[in-house]
Amino acid sequence: QVQLVESGGGSVQAGGSLTLSCATSSYIGSFASMAWFRQAPGKEREGVASRLRFGSIEYADSVKGRFSISRDNAKNILYLQMNSLKPEDTAMYYCAADPVIYRDYTSTAWRYWGQGTRVTVSS
Repeated sequence: QVQLVESGGGSVQAGGSLTLSCATSSYIGSFASMAWFRQAPGKEREGVASRLRFGSIEYADSVKGRFSISRDNAKNILYLQMNSLKPEDTAMYYCAADPVIYRDYTSTAWRYWGQGTRVTVSS
C-alpha cells in the first residue's frame, strides 16, 4: 500500500514562506502524476498545483507566481515551496498521487492521498 506523508506546515505571518514536503513510500518516479491540494475551514478541497511524471506543471491562478511544485527523485519527496503567503492560504494541505492516470490539479479522483499538514497565515 502506497503511503504519502506530508510535513512542513506551521504558522507564519503574511508575506512569509513555507516549504511543504510529501514523502512517498514508493519510488516517486513511478507515479504518473502528483499534486497538492488544500482545504480551508468550511470550504471545499481545491487543487493548488500538479506535476506529471515527465515534468509538465500547472498551478491554480490563486497561487501562480507564488508557489512552486518540485520533486527530489533520490529522496522520493514532492515539495511545495510557498512564498508571499496570504491569510487566504490558510488551510490543510494534502498531497495526492496517481500511479497510472495523468491528472492535473483540477481532478479530484486521485488514487492516493496523504493525511495533510496544516498551514496558518496570520495578517
